[in-house]
Formats: sequence, C-alpha cells, structure tokens
Amino acid sequence: MALSVLYSVVPRRVLSSIYAGEFKVSSFGKLFLPPISPLPYHRFRRRCRSAAATALPADASTSVDYKERQLSGSPKLVALEYADLNLTDKSCEEIGHVRIRQHVNPLRSSLMAPAEAPNWDEVYKDTSLPLMVDIGSGGGRFLLYLAKQYPKSKNYLGFEIRPKLVTRAVHWASELGLRNIHFMFANATVSFGTVVSTYPGPLLLVSVLCPDPHFKKKHHKRRVVQKPLVQSIVDRLTLRGQVFIQSDVLEVANDMRDCFDGVPKLLHADAIDSNVLCDSDGWVLNNPMGIRTEREIHAEFEGSRIYRRLYEKVGD
Repeated sequence: MALSVLYSVVPRRVLSSIYAGEFKVSSFGKLFLPPISPLPYHRFRRRCRSAAATALPADASTSVDYKERQLSGSPKLVALEYADLNLTDKSCEEIGHVRIRQHVNPLRSSLMAPAEAPNWDEVYKDTSLPLMVDIGSGGGRFLLYLAKQYPKSKNYLGFEIRPKLVTRAVHWASELGLRNIHFMFANATVSFGTVVSTYPGPLLLVSVLCPDPHFKKKHHKRRVVQKPLVQSIVDRLTLRGQVFIQSDVLEVANDMRDCFDGVPKLLHADAIDSNVLCDSDGWVLNNPMGIRTEREIHAEFEGSRIYRRLYEKVGD
C-alpha cells in the first residue's frame, strides 16, 4: 500500500508515532517525511497495517460487514470455525507455547531422508478404511474436524514439516480420543510414496491446501507440488480417488495446476460431474470439503480469492 494511500486511512497520531517528526502532504497528494531514520521496514509495515485496520471508513456506521470484521478478526474466525472441536489453548505440557517458523526449507539435508511408515494397527482402529492424506496439514484443525465429523468413513493422515505443529496436533487428537487420524513430521515430497504405499486400505483423497508459496524464483524448487510427487500420488490413488488443491496465490495455484493438468488417468472434476461449478478459467467456485483451512480463513478475511482444482482418477 503506497504511503499516500496509507495517509488517507491512517490517523495522523499513528504516523507521528512511527516517525518522530512532522510531515506534510503536498497539494499533489505526495507525502513528505522528515529526513530522519524511520523504524525498520517490517515494523513500519506492521504498524501501518494495524493502524489501517482500525481506521474507520466514511460509511463505517452503516457497514455491517466492516463491523463484523472489526469485532472478529481472522484468529477469532478460526476459533469460531472450529468451535465444535473444543480444543484446549495453543499450548500443551509437551511443547509449551507454540512459536513456529512460517517458512521452512524442505531441501535441507535433515529433511531429505524419507520418514518411516508407522505401525498402522497402532495409529488407526480400522486400517481397512479408505485413507485421506493432507500434505502440509499445518495446525491440524482442518483434518481433526473431518476426523471428528466422519469417524467411520475414512482414516486421516497429515504430513507436516514443522515438528511442533505435529506434536500439538497429536496431543489434540489424543485429547479428542480419535482413532482415525494420525500426524507425521515428514517432508511429503520425499516421504509420501514410501509411507502411503504401506497403508493396507485404499488411498481415496489427497489434499494440498494453500502450501508455502516460496515466492522467489530461485526458491520455486522448494514448492511441495513437483512432478515426482504428483506421479507418486497418481500411482497410489485408488480408482475414482480424488486430488484437491487450492491456494490464495494465483501464481502458486497455476503452478500446481500445470503439474496436475494433462496427467494420464486424471480428469478435472467438472469434466466428470456437471454439478461441479467452475468459473471461465476452470477454478472450482465452492469449497467441496465443507470446512475451511486456517490459511483459507485468514486469506478470505483479508479479501483474497481462493483458487481451487479438484481431480479424479479415471483409469489404472
């Protein structure tokens, strides 16, 4: 957001607290700042976003949607979305308060060794049930909700590359008494095939939902959806099994789409079922899962669009 735009929504006292001096706006709308050293850029942006979020628009008194956004905020919306889980606070005895890195390099040497498959009979009550795998399960609430809602239809497996999130999710699953869900600390890019191939039942659904975008071009090789992983998914997916992908970043969504489109044995869902509604570019308009991921909630709260694709395996 340009500073001249920020000035129109941020109260003067807030910007005065960012820069220890007066500033002026010319008749041409340009913002002149005093010749002093400002805060570090990331702290400046953080304060500006916070100030802009609290600045009232001209029609705030009549904007119901705006008031709801002000009262809730995306963290509270996440809690509301998953209220039925009745989860404890963001801490547990094993790990304490959870502070995590938002970005992890999956190509780090310590993450390149394939994870060992668990003893399926120990983690699941019924290993004959179809399996859903969520690649990049994050905080785990999305998968926990599905496991609680549908305890007898599927088993659920979450791959997550940040160990503290896995520890907390396992703690929550135990707290809820669920025997149809399991979380693994693993790099799915190198571990998916070796782990899933040992599961006794069929692989029915794989989801990759709002993965880390790794924006820099030199980091694109870190993105989780790569051709080898796509082939591993397709090879192990049962007939009529599905792959659901989504992102709030169009570039990442297009990148995943390029990896899955045209793969033999896979068709996009709208080519099979006319009830799957898509826009003119082929993005699925509605969330088929019935529950949003945490990232999805945050993105939609910020006004971002979610780009979705749903594929189905049609041949062996």
